[in-house]
Formats: sequence, C-alpha cells, structure tokens
Amino acid sequence: MGDVKAIIGLGNPGSEYEDTRHNAGAWLVERLARDAAQTLRPERKFLGLYTKIHLGRHDLHLLNPTTFMNRSGASVAALCQFFKIAPDEVIVAHDELDIAPGTARYKTGGGHGGHNGLRDIISAFGNHNGFHRLRVGIGHPGSAKLVTNYVLGRPGKAERDAIDAALDEIVVTLPDALDGNWARAMNRLHAFSA
Repeated sequence: MGDVKAIIGLGNPGSEYEDTRHNAGAWLVERLARDAAQTLRPERKFLGLYTKIHLGRHDLHLLNPTTFMNRSGASVAALCQFFKIAPDEVIVAHDELDIAPGTARYKTGGGHGGHNGLRDIISAFGNHNGFHRLRVGIGHPGSAKLVTNYVLGRPGKAERDAIDAALDEIVVTLPDALDGNWARAMNRLHAFSA
C-alpha cells in the first residue's frame, strides 16, 4: 500500500451548496488548507480547487472537485494522472448517511454504498475501489425518499458543531494515517463521538 499523496473532499460547487451536508468532505479539505495557511485555488486542469500542503512529514495534494458530485471522478482522475498518484495513495473524504453527526470513520476499499461521488470515482479509476475513505457522519433522515433533500439541506447549529468536532478529530488522527499507522488512527477516530 502506497503512502497517501492526495486528499479529495467531495461536495457540490457554488455558494448555494457550500453549507449543505453533502459538502462535509469538502469542509475537511478546506479545514486542512486553512490549518496549513494555504488557499484552495481554482485549477482548471484538475476541474477543482487545489493546493498543496505539508502535514507532518508528508506533502499532500488537496483537491475539492468543482464538478457536481456525480461527476467527481473526472476531477480526481485528472489530478491522479497528472501527479502519477495510484488509487491506494488517495483518501476521499465524503458525507456518510449511515453514521451520526459527530462521528467519522476511516475505511479502505468497498463499494459506493449509493454515494454518487464514490460511484463516479470508482468508475474513473477503472472500477478500482481500493482507495481510502474518510466517512464524515451526517446522519439519516429516516426514509430513502427524504435523502436528496436532506443531503442538500443545511445542518442546524448543534448538528454542524458535532460535524465540526468530528472534523477536528480527523485532523488529529490524520498524521497516524499518513504514516501508515491506520490501526492507531482508526482506533482513536472510531472511538470518538461529539
């Protein structure tokens, strides 16, 4: 398994979506850039907002695709081809309906679980699904019929505070994950609940 070289934050572009639950993955990448005193800037060749940061002893490419969620794969593939990054050197941060706000999980490989951003990335990687994921919990509205409006809605203050606390914890555990100490990163992150 290669060292992680890129962290991708999934979301939808534009001010009308930036505070919606579906952008929880993009919030993490924005946070990492801010913590490193870097600015995500439009980069046409990657179809997204891009910067490079140094975290611990690692140089990391940060990318928030500015394609819509279901077209995220084109952006991720462009970055990975340009820098010759393999799928297993990528972490994709995304919103996760199946876990509660205030929690987050690392995962490597697996299916897309109905997430259109993951589905498109797996397809763009030639059906290679062995990349790492950071699943940022947003909770579930209780019915499949309500999911679209829910993920495109804004969380209330308490819910956003819980998600932000989980993002804080992700940032604390990332150095272990980047160093290849996935078990330690997982043990700490998976025990956390805001």
